[in-house]
Amino acid sequence: MADGGFQDMTRFIPGPDTARDFRDALGRFTTGVTVVSCQTPDGPLGITANSFASLSLDPPLVLWSPAKMSRRFPAFEVAKHYAIHVLSSDQQSVCSGFARDGYDFGPYDWATNENNVPLLNGCLARFECTQHAMHDGGDHVIIVGRVDAATIGDGQPLVFAKGSYGSFSELS
Repeated sequence: MADGGFQDMTRFIPGPDTARDFRDALGRFTTGVTVVSCQTPDGPLGITANSFASLSLDPPLVLWSPAKMSRRFPAFEVAKHYAIHVLSSDQQSVCSGFARDGYDFGPYDWATNENNVPLLNGCLARFECTQHAMHDGGDHVIIVGRVDAATIGDGQPLVFAKGSYGSFSELS
């Protein structure tokens, strides 16, 4: 295999003329789906995000990356406390709901913690965080959170790949 197995692949240089190709390439990586929530002066706020990752076990750190151009970005930029909710495959409506309207917690089962952070119930996992660090990430910001508490639920994860949502199934 002298060509390294790349005969069916298209190579390009990311830039303004290949922005769609770059998004398509990124979309080949399957991610989980989360909703990140915080408290604001206007009430609880949530945002759907797939830019979540574990970072460190000791200390317990996670990260996510909101877009600077998002109307919700300023609230998360200043939030000292927030929660990241890993959605289960039966929570696609939660994903869609917070993608449309970050202030509409009405349809969901939720409560607040001791830091007044809105917590969605019924998730696959939840990480209650204190902001630890922020780093520039181009048109996004990388927000690192120290996990103060975690919750684990049952079910299969909601996943996102190639512009579509789905669920995970184990290989036999």
